Amino acid sequence: MLAGQDYDALDAELVSERQRARRLCRAFNISTEEQASERKRILHELFAACGRSVYIEPPFYCDYGNNTRLGDEVFFNFNCTILDCAAVTMGDRVLLGPSVQIYTATHPLPASERRKGMESAQAIEIGSDVWIGGGAILCPGVTVGSGSVIGAGSVVTHDVPDNCVAVGNPCQVIRKTSE
Repeated sequence: MLAGQDYDALDAELVSERQRARRLCRAFNISTEEQASERKRILHELFAACGRSVYIEPPFYCDYGNNTRLGDEVFFNFNCTILDCAAVTMGDRVLLGPSVQIYTATHPLPASERRKGMESAQAIEIGSDVWIGGGAILCPGVTVGSGSVIGAGSVVTHDVPDNCVAVGNPCQVIRKTSE
């Protein structure tokens, strides 16, 4: 799965790993602001790496958690979802608006292949100092370069270079930032 090869999502080990993530997300989502140390503990247990000063507004959902690596000072607004069947890596100071969706999972295009139940996944990488606007969707295999901004509601289907503003469906670079 992590190598980008086809896999059976109903494999017992994968089901068990997703159940672990669901339990941790549920515990995180019902915790309160007053339980900040418990929230921090859950996030460090959930993710492969969780930098300092990571803040996630609940609710938050993910498939596995242990395939996601977060840098320092990462912020997720409400209702974000990560389908981390492949690696998801975020640099430092990444800001995600509400309802941002990050999808590494993908399925074959021919219906005959989809009926077999196999799927695959492609890693997603987000550089440092990236702002992803609310409701944006990152599709499998994309990279968002450091310093870039993704406009609200955008669907990122291709890589976005460093220091760009990109918007739309499909997401397209409209200008370079000043840095």
